[in-house]
Amino acid sequence: MTKTAIVAGAILGAAFALTLGSASAQEFYGALKKIKDSGTIIIGHNEDSPPFASFGADGKPLGYSIDICNKIAAAAKAELKLDNLTIKYQAVNGQTRTPLLVNGTVDLVCATTTNTFSRQKQVDFLNTMFVTGNRLLVKKNSGIKEIEDLKGKVVSANQGTTNEKVLNELNQKLNLGIKVLSTKDQPQGWIALETDRTDAHMTDEVVEYGLIAKAKNPDQYAVVGRLLSFDPYAVVIRRDDSAFRSLGNRVLADLYRSGEWEQIYTKWMSTIGQPLSPELKLLMSMQNYPD
Repeated sequence: MTKTAIVAGAILGAAFALTLGSASAQEFYGALKKIKDSGTIIIGHNEDSPPFASFGADGKPLGYSIDICNKIAAAAKAELKLDNLTIKYQAVNGQTRTPLLVNGTVDLVCATTTNTFSRQKQVDFLNTMFVTGNRLLVKKNSGIKEIEDLKGKVVSANQGTTNEKVLNELNQKLNLGIKVLSTKDQPQGWIALETDRTDAHMTDEVVEYGLIAKAKNPDQYAVVGRLLSFDPYAVVIRRDDSAFRSLGNRVLADLYRSGEWEQIYTKWMSTIGQPLSPELKLLMSMQNYPD
């Protein structure tokens, strides 16, 4: 072998090694790279939407959505082959969840966020993890049965939510003359109803049952009226992150396939007296995608 051949071989070997190193460095991107580099995953969550996400007596977040996102965190730890992964939690609301996700403050949002086409312009969603819809939360003695009974009255809905959007649309469509009170979060909406500043609070049906379950006098309140919307809940992630989306969707499929999802559902929905319906069970099982 000539000296030239030896040099050429060394150069090719070095180039090959650099190529391998570059490929390895690019193995993870987006949220997974951020999580690997920091050794931390940051979960954005509601602080006032039981049984999906709220604070427990020990000050730690808990709920249906939290359990699912903790499963995603565990899957990320395994995928990244990390010995340790710190899970941090960041409270968000209807106004802050998208900005905090887009700017990288949180890595995913585990709350009661409805997947909509308008939101898909800014963020991405995992597969559906729950389905509910808007109804009315009222005092039992109010005489209110349907949204039409609220003509000329005051109704609250959380700012920046699909609940507020649906309320405004129906108010205009049905010419109800409702005065809409935009609230920051569920506790504000509840207090407004409790103190008679409003005649009703509009939010997702399952969240309303959660609010009643926590009330001092739950027998004084009721969820009334027809479903006013269709709201598929999903975990929210940043756009253009197919690797993280695939990991999250695989976790969901595994939960549906194994039956563990039903255990999570029962654990949290039994606290508000909501048994699993055949329709919801079928809808979730339809997302049991094969490998």
